[in-house]
Amino acid sequence: MPEHTPFASRRGPLAGNTGPLASRRGLLFGAAAVSAGAFLTGCTSNEPDDDEGAGASTQPAADDKPGKQVTIGYAGPLADHGWLNAVNDQAKGRAEKYSDVTLEVTEGSNDTAQQIGQIETLINKKVDVLVVLPADGKALTQVGLKAMRAGIPVVNLDRIFNTPQAYRCWVGGDNYGMGLNAGHYIGEQLKGKANARVIELAGIDNLELTRQRTKGFDDALKNYPNIRKVARQAADFTVESGQAKMAQLLQAQSSFDALWNHDDDQGVGALRAIEQAGRDGFLMVGGAGALSAFQAIEQDNGVLKATVLYPPTMAASAIDLARALGQGKGVGGLAEFEIPSSLTCYSAVVDKNNVDQYMSTGFK
Repeated sequence: MPEHTPFASRRGPLAGNTGPLASRRGLLFGAAAVSAGAFLTGCTSNEPDDDEGAGASTQPAADDKPGKQVTIGYAGPLADHGWLNAVNDQAKGRAEKYSDVTLEVTEGSNDTAQQIGQIETLINKKVDVLVVLPADGKALTQVGLKAMRAGIPVVNLDRIFNTPQAYRCWVGGDNYGMGLNAGHYIGEQLKGKANARVIELAGIDNLELTRQRTKGFDDALKNYPNIRKVARQAADFTVESGQAKMAQLLQAQSSFDALWNHDDDQGVGALRAIEQAGRDGFLMVGGAGALSAFQAIEQDNGVLKATVLYPPTMAASAIDLARALGQGKGVGGLAEFEIPSSLTCYSAVVDKNNVDQYMSTGFK
């Protein structure tokens, strides 16, 4: 995942703040595979249907038609990384598509005290709904609680608050699922190869999200007895660290069959090291969904063959859900009258077979 901030304010659940994984996943939606509005438009009619029960036919569901005016306050961290910038763009772009939505956007900060102040300003403005991607979920829990107690529902985006009382709905990515899907993809590619060797270029080890990605990867590889992970290096989610750590791996491993790199920005550096070393003969799988990775996969003339998404489109989904909350509506296609309490985005694998579908979601 592209975490480039220097402290525990990176996106995704942090250490001691694990967020909704296997036991708290709730409903699974592929926010990158399906446009955020799609799951809000399936059930739009309030007219009775002879073939449906009364509950289903009278459910108020969000759709693209103009409705009650809603002011959404959006507070994110400083966009000092491609993924975070894409998150902000997704939120703003989604809001612009709705004539009934006014988006109040804060400047964004990685300083928790400053971000708390920005959110308190939105609370004082009495916005209808808040969408918050906290610099640090634990540190911003109290301001989430303050908003909820003020009657302002909060959509907590990705980095989760310390208690569900601080948000009405959580929307985020699946770090364990990233590793799991990367491992299964590599496993299937190497299924017929005896004594296959794989290596891993991880993120920052003191982050829970990195440990989750590694655990998912290791769990997937257990399904392939012919594969052994022979090396792992932790980098810092930067181009420079990716290049340096990859160079070390290449020097230590004279041959291997596959590489999983946790982050596509980090992977830019890794690919530089691979090119400088003149190495090939293995496949590389990235992580997150950068445009540069998609373009390399499409060209299919190097080692990078796939990447596993951590979709920034989750921010567009968060705006959709905030709008539905502000209008008192539910999610089309579901029987419930209310939106879900958590929504975990699916970590789809993108390779040459489906890269065209995802190209527009790639971040720079």
